[in-house]
Amino acid sequence: MISRDLAIALKEAGLVWHPESGDRFQLDLPEQEAEVEADVFTVSEMTIEARRYPTGTILAFNGTTEWALDSVAFADAVWLPREDQLRELLRATFRSLTRLEDSFEVRIELGDEELRFEHPDVAEAYGLALLELVGRSR
Repeated sequence: MISRDLAIALKEAGLVWHPESGDRFQLDLPEQEAEVEADVFTVSEMTIEARRYPTGTILAFNGTTEWALDSVAFADAVWLPREDQLRELLRATFRSLTRLEDSFEVRIELGDEELRFEHPDVAEAYGLALLELVGRSR
């Protein structure tokens, strides 16, 4: 799972999330304590589901006892994509993943340019590559 900071950077860069069962997220509510922001939630039809309305999408907490919320606005959630989701989002730009001595290197190709992103955590390396891709597509 990627870091909260990288997830926020991806969201601010314009990465679009369409919630599906199994997706993980954190809340980004200004009035909440840091402890609540650190909680990781998982979208699931049984407990947390994305409900789409003409006015927008909400994440509904169905019968959860650990949290005193009925729902939160979709805009108040920060998606934490998994490694496989990040790789899929890179699509045709993805060239390779290489394990180095102390890190992982993701290579992508944008036009004639090959870019490399290195990080000790493989998901973070994918996330950094995606951040570059999303940033350039704006």
